[in-house]
Amino acid sequence: MNPKDINIKNRRATFDYAITDTFTAGIVLTGTEIKSIRNGKASLVDSFCYVVNGEVWVKNMYIAEYFYGTYNNHAERRDRKLLLTKKEIGRLEKNGKESGFSIIPLRLFINDRGLAKLVIGIGRGKKEYDKRQSIKEREDKRSMARMFEK
Repeated sequence: MNPKDINIKNRRATFDYAITDTFTAGIVLTGTEIKSIRNGKASLVDSFCYVVNGEVWVKNMYIAEYFYGTYNNHAERRDRKLLLTKKEIGRLEKNGKESGFSIIPLRLFINDRGLAKLVIGIGRGKKEYDKRQSIKEREDKRSMARMFEK
């Protein structure tokens, strides 16, 4: 698998949250973690971000143990530090403290230089009727695509 083809998405995030702002952050990883990501063995399901002491951390992000890793292998769901500018961290901290807002990982990818990047977003939780509206829009797009296909 080509490392540039790695594009792991958190599909549930856009369904459960209305995303208002996005940031692209670097991740502090160990050697076996980046190798697992390059093999496509990662998941963003049930993960979230939080700010502590001016640092942003992602919690509960799953990166499978590297098959060829020895005793140096990593813990699968450890907290990982994200690399952002002070200005971005300040905006995240301010918006993250507001009621109803969360910081959610949206997409994990490998950039042109071979570095793992995580796109995070500030989102407000959707209500049940918002979710029904999202489902309706998605079904309408599908039916329109079928009509133009014929």
